[in-house]
Amino acid sequence: MMTKEVLIHMKGLQTLENMEENEEPVEMITVGEYYFRNNTHYLLYEEMMEGFTEPVHNMIKIRPGLMEVKKKGTVNVHMIFERDKKNLAYYKTPFGTIEMDVAATKVTLEEAENWMEIQADYALGMNGNPVADCAMQIRITPRGEKSGTTFFEG
Repeated sequence: MMTKEVLIHMKGLQTLENMEENEEPVEMITVGEYYFRNNTHYLLYEEMMEGFTEPVHNMIKIRPGLMEVKKKGTVNVHMIFERDKKNLAYYKTPFGTIEMDVAATKVTLEEAENWMEIQADYALGMNGNPVADCAMQIRITPRGEKSGTTFFEG
């Protein structure tokens, strides 16, 4: 059974439109909280945005075929990743609001006794124009557990 205190290891890769080579993957490991309620997995964690002193509060909700990401603080957004659907999101920053659309082609969840892995592949658009093809992987392991924390091997 997954513990409340977890390590959240995220990896994201964006392939920008009209770019020949792939971007470098962005990776982050942070400590967070995990809950399971009403057949839904919840991840809560904070992240600091460069140049700001207030943290951004993040909540990720996962159920089969659906993932929601909510950010509150310096930036605010509610993104919905739902297979074969395009969902609008308004990314509010201190510099203005960006209209984004998220069209997920894959949202998977794999679970084991002491880890969970979420994968989402999606196309990202801004103001109606395609911007990037993205792949996100999230692996959750109990905090303090040594095995299974590094998972982007190979």
